[in-house]
Amino acid sequence: MTSAPAKASPRKLFIGKDHPRYRWMALSNTTLGALMATINSSIVIISLPQIFRGIKLNPLEPANVSYLLWILMGYMLVTAVLVVTFGRIGDMYGRVKIYNMGFVVFTVGSIALALDPFGSGSGAMWLIVWRLVQGVGGAMLLANSTAILTDAFPTNKRGFALGINQVAAIAGSFIGLIVGGLLAVVDWRLVFFVSVPVGIIGTIWSYKSLHEVGTKNPGKMDWPGNIAFGLGLTVLLAGITYGIHPYGGSPTGFTNPWVLAGIIGGIALLVAFVFIELRTPEPMFEMRLFLNRAFALANLSGFLAAVGRGGMQFMLIIWLQGIWLPLHGYSYESTPLWAGIYLLPITIGFLIAGPISGALSDRFGARAFSTIGLLLVTASFVALLLIPVNFEYWQFGLITLVSGIGSGLFSAPNRTAIMNSVPAKYRGSASGLAGTLLNAGSSLSIGIFFSLMIAGLAVGLPGALLHGLTANGVSATVAGQIAGTPPVGSLFAAFLGYNPIQSLLEPTGVLANLTHTQVATLTGKEFFPQLISGPFHDGLIVVFVAAAIMSLVAALASFFRGSRYLHEETELPASSVTPAVAEAAVTK
Repeated sequence: MTSAPAKASPRKLFIGKDHPRYRWMALSNTTLGALMATINSSIVIISLPQIFRGIKLNPLEPANVSYLLWILMGYMLVTAVLVVTFGRIGDMYGRVKIYNMGFVVFTVGSIALALDPFGSGSGAMWLIVWRLVQGVGGAMLLANSTAILTDAFPTNKRGFALGINQVAAIAGSFIGLIVGGLLAVVDWRLVFFVSVPVGIIGTIWSYKSLHEVGTKNPGKMDWPGNIAFGLGLTVLLAGITYGIHPYGGSPTGFTNPWVLAGIIGGIALLVAFVFIELRTPEPMFEMRLFLNRAFALANLSGFLAAVGRGGMQFMLIIWLQGIWLPLHGYSYESTPLWAGIYLLPITIGFLIAGPISGALSDRFGARAFSTIGLLLVTASFVALLLIPVNFEYWQFGLITLVSGIGSGLFSAPNRTAIMNSVPAKYRGSASGLAGTLLNAGSSLSIGIFFSLMIAGLAVGLPGALLHGLTANGVSATVAGQIAGTPPVGSLFAAFLGYNPIQSLLEPTGVLANLTHTQVATLTGKEFFPQLISGPFHDGLIVVFVAAAIMSLVAALASFFRGSRYLHEETELPASSVTPAVAEAAVTK
């Protein structure tokens, strides 16, 4: 008697990587994961005013600035540091396994953040710790999502799939601004709670639908390399970020011995990491892949583009929340919402150009799209310098739309080029490295562009404060004291959508001696924005010139990467990753 054939397990039904249905399951799930992870890198940026009001903490007090910085950068820093490590772990033990764990960790962190039981400093510490936990989950997701897609899709369809995924990853940083602005005005806890249902659905979906179909690269964990990389990148990013703080008579803190020690020590550890990886039999990351010009230059252009994009994001938020929106009658409490709405053209441009360029790069290669995209981004930085601080919105909207289109043209083809240029067993590590450069660029942009802006403000802001205050009845002595305060306070106030004039004047007792009209003028919507607009434009010149140069260098790197490069889909022995690795490729 012949027994009936066993029914195929639903878990195993579409395990083959060539099955079209599995490809789309992998694409939709990893796109959700990338979107969720990157939305949370920016959703807090736009929501910081409401978050600090919710926990009843003034972030502008000197003792509270560290809370502000760590809530702002903690998530991005942890993600940047751990994404390469989790990429390597995914290569060793299974990319889907680490990706699934990422959904769980991220969701737990989101629940804890939404349920913050404390206020003041304790509430801020709770948020910092659980943002770090959330960052661990985000690193697991980002490190393995593109590797899972690269395993699932053949080379002739990979550009479209990675394009969608990369568009989601970078668009998330812009979408987070809109979502954060909408939710924060209702309740600051919603900023964190919004990720919970998405995380639960994504967790169940990923465990049910994703399967290990890629090539594993088992081996031992490279602990010396992991420690050198993680510690080096952490202290470097922290040192650059803390350089925002004034030190001594300088408006920035880059002469502070601790800041210098962090920057120099971090660079030294990262240099040591390179030598460790070159001598380790089973490295965390195969450094010889950088001998491949297509891989090296694509990563360089991606890093520089991330720094410029992050800097632009912060500067535009300051511009809108601290100056333009109050000048146009918006209350400070409502500026996060409207800043997110007025930044919509960037997101729209990115969502239009990204999928199209990703799909077309499968046929024509990445170089033309990436290079043209970066040139458009460069042009948008120059154009932002040419419009007045109190601009007509159509000018701002058109320029930011072009910037979004340029970023979309660049990002998807560039990530596809990176993943196409490496052997199958190194895809997790390569995906992790690309994610690290993306997040490290965003983290570095905080310290770099804030410091450049502070340097620009230091030239004109003291004089503007002195003149503006004395013209409205404040004594020259008090006005001189306030004008002598470091410009970082005014910059953070503009970034958070606060009017700092009242908080600066109240401890002096000056307001009690002024007329009602003078007090109303000094503490109203327009005085501080008008006061800071001139010095702010001086700072914008410094910032956007630097960003334009970075984008132009990135465009040149993209152009010189060479023609289309596809690594052969055959499994290569470990010894083949040598200076001759470029020979194991098909160039079209």
